[in-house]
Amino acid sequence: MDEHGRELAISIPAERDLTVYVDKRELVTLMTLGAHPEWLVLGYLRNQRLLRSVEEVESVTVDWEVGAAAVRTRGGIERIEERTARRIVTTGCGQGSVFGGLMDEIEAIALPQAQLAQAQLYGVVNAIRLQESTYKSAGSVHGCALFRGERMLLFVEDVGRHNAIDTLAGWMWMNGVDTAAADPDQPFVFYTTGRLTSEMVIKSAQMGVAVVVSRSGITQMGHDIAARLGLCAIGRATNRHFLCYTGRERLRAAPELAGPLLQAAGR
Repeated sequence: MDEHGRELAISIPAERDLTVYVDKRELVTLMTLGAHPEWLVLGYLRNQRLLRSVEEVESVTVDWEVGAAAVRTRGGIERIEERTARRIVTTGCGQGSVFGGLMDEIEAIALPQAQLAQAQLYGVVNAIRLQESTYKSAGSVHGCALFRGERMLLFVEDVGRHNAIDTLAGWMWMNGVDTAAADPDQPFVFYTTGRLTSEMVIKSAQMGVAVVVSRSGITQMGHDIAARLGLCAIGRATNRHFLCYTGRERLRAAPELAGPLLQAAGR
C-alpha cells in the first residue's frame, strides 16, 4: 500500500544465501541476488587476497538447491586457517566482514598510468543514468560498473556493493583483463552507487583500477588510503557535478564543460 492507500503490485529483489566452500572447508556465507555466482566467488577470493591467480582454481561448482558454491583449488590455500581467523566488520551490506590484514599490502600496490578526461567522466555518469537496472524498478540494491574510458564493459547489481565489486573482479579474472597494459588515455574506471570506503578503495586498487567514481561520497579512511595510493577518487558525480577528492593529476579537467557557475542568492 502506498501513501494514498492504494494497493500496488511491485517488484522486490530476491536475496539468496550462498555458502562458499574451499577444498571442502566452509569459508563464508554471502547474501546475494545470485546473478553471477561464479564471478562473485572468484572475485571474493581474489579481493580477500586468498588467491593470487585464477590459474590456482581448478573448478567452481554452484548448487542453488543447497545454496552452496564449492571451490576446488589446484594446490590448496596456504595457511588458510590463520589467514581467515580474524574478521573485520565492514560498513557494507550483503557481506558483513572481511578477513584481517586489509591494510597489509597497500604499500606493495602499484597502480597503472591512467588519466581520465572530464568529458569521459561525464560519459561514465551518463551511461549509468541510461542503464536499465533493478534499482530503478525495485530499489534495495547497489550497482557497480567497470569502464574503459567511457565505454561500459560490465554492469552488476547486488544487495551489497562489496558483492558487486567482487563480481567485477571475478569477471576480470575470467576474461584475462590486464589493467597494466591499458592505454593511459583510455583508463579502466570503477563506478559504484555506494560510498567510497576504505575497503572499496583497496579492492579497486587490488584490481589495478586507478580511477574510481561514485554518486555518493567518501569516508576519511577511504580518502587517506586513496591519497597514499595515488588513486583518483571522484564522488558526488551526478549530471555535470562532481568532487575530485584525491589524485587530481589523473583527471584532465575541462571546467568549461561544466556549464556556468551559479552564484548563491545574496552574493
